[in-house]
Formats: sequence, structure tokens, C-alpha cells
Amino acid sequence: MTTTSGRGRVNIHGALNLETFDAPFVEPTTVDGGSATQLLAKIEARNPDKRLIHVIWDNAAYHKGPDVRAFLARPECRIHLIQLPPYCPHLNPIERLWAVMHQFVTHNRHYPTQKLFANAILKFFRETIPTEWKTFRSKVSDNFRVVTHQKFRGLE
Repeated sequence: MTTTSGRGRVNIHGALNLETFDAPFVEPTTVDGGSATQLLAKIEARNPDKRLIHVIWDNAAYHKGPDVRAFLARPECRIHLIQLPPYCPHLNPIERLWAVMHQFVTHNRHYPTQKLFANAILKFFRETIPTEWKTFRSKVSDNFRVVTHQKFRGLE
């Protein structure tokens, strides 16, 4: 059986607007505070008509580091960050988008070269999301099922 080597890496730092399904991303050499500020700058640039832009993201150390703090301290900054609770990737829609990307791009597929693998991922973000997002929108949403204790019964 032919497999894709797991040694190659594609770094993408991305975001997702659940209303418009706009998915800005940057392709850094390393995902860190620098790439986080590049992404925030891209989000601001793509939303010139917004006075305030709420960005909800996880608690990665680089999301709270000096680069991001300096970016947010700018007088003209329109980004307002909201941190998700620790260890809650299930609350982060971008994590669900990564899962959909894997279904479309990596599951049961072989790429003979790292370049073809990277191009397939980038094509998903550049072309598939803008043209086919309605086919997977229900998998990437902020609709959560509420589970209450009344719906469970304990076994003794």
C-alpha cells in the first residue's frame, strides 16, 4: 500500500467567519506570535467596514505572547480577542474546519510528493471553501447540542 510520508509539514494559521465562511489564513514557516499577528492583520484588512472585530481563539501561548499584545496595543487596532476556555477544542469552529479539510484532502489519499500534498491543502482553503462551503457548513458551525443531566440515567 502506498502512503504519504508523514515527515513533510504544511503550516497554516487560519481563522473562520461563521457568517460569511470567509477563511483567511497565512502560510508561515513557523506558527507563532508573528504568524498570529499576520493573521490578525489579514482579518482587519478583510473587514475594512467593521469598527470592531471579535476574534475568538484558543489559549495557545503564541496567541497571548508579546507579538500579539503589541499588535492589540496599537491605537488603530479594531480586533477584540476572546479566549476560549482551556482544553476546549470542541468549541473552536476552526478545529472542525481542519477536520473537514482532512476529509476532503488527506483521508484515503496518496500524494507522491510533499509539494502535491501542500498544494492540495492550499487548494482546499483557496478554492474549495469559497465554492463548496455550503456542502459542509453544517459540520462547521456554532450550533452545539446541549446535554443535561436529566437526559442521563446512572447504572448501579
